[in-house]
Amino acid sequence: MPCEPPYLNSSLVACGLPAEWEQAIHRTMSDSDYARTAHFVKNCSTRNDFYPPFHLLFRAFQAVLPTAIKVVILGQDPYHDAGQADGLAFSVPQGTKPLPPSLRNILKELEADLGQPPIASGDLSIWASQGVLLLNTALSVQHNQPGSHRQLGWEAFTDAAITAASQESESAVFILWGNWARSKAALIDLDKHLVLQSAHPSPLAAYRGFFGSKPFSQANAWLAKYGKGEIEW
Repeated sequence: MPCEPPYLNSSLVACGLPAEWEQAIHRTMSDSDYARTAHFVKNCSTRNDFYPPFHLLFRAFQAVLPTAIKVVILGQDPYHDAGQADGLAFSVPQGTKPLPPSLRNILKELEADLGQPPIASGDLSIWASQGVLLLNTALSVQHNQPGSHRQLGWEAFTDAAITAASQESESAVFILWGNWARSKAALIDLDKHLVLQSAHPSPLAAYRGFFGSKPFSQANAWLAKYGKGEIEW
């Protein structure tokens, strides 16, 4: 459903962004950048040629509010094949077969890291429900065109979201996979948070530092240290 006008003078709450996130993001984002993102989102609300579906654009923020964040997993942009992107970075809808290669590699590393069978599904909402913000640096993508929605307003928005997550959360773990994600490390307060960086889990990069990086056990060790409760990966 298209967002209600007057769009550029309103907040993104009308399009599904929780008010808590809108306030935190807008505090760290210029009015002009916010308006640019809002204009892009308005255009998306009248189209259906991108992923994820419009009503899922802000799903990651709906799942975890800023003060509830335990872990942030940062990726690049959504899956660009039909039926895969569900609004949570690296996640796919329940029952999706086959799983995308990056997600298969994530689950392989999870099993190797923790020594336990990984979750049976590629639906990572079970992680989000425990305080894991599954965020991409761009929140949408054209069909079969990876990176196609970069430089259209998402970068300033997600930079502000990462900054807000760093400011609002306490003793969280930021897991940065791939160069896009790693470039955001400067936005995170290292005096408060643990930052784990590695190669992207895609087949092109996973053997260059993703496999063996043990992000899941390191994240849980940090959370346990600060009494925040471990994630049931």
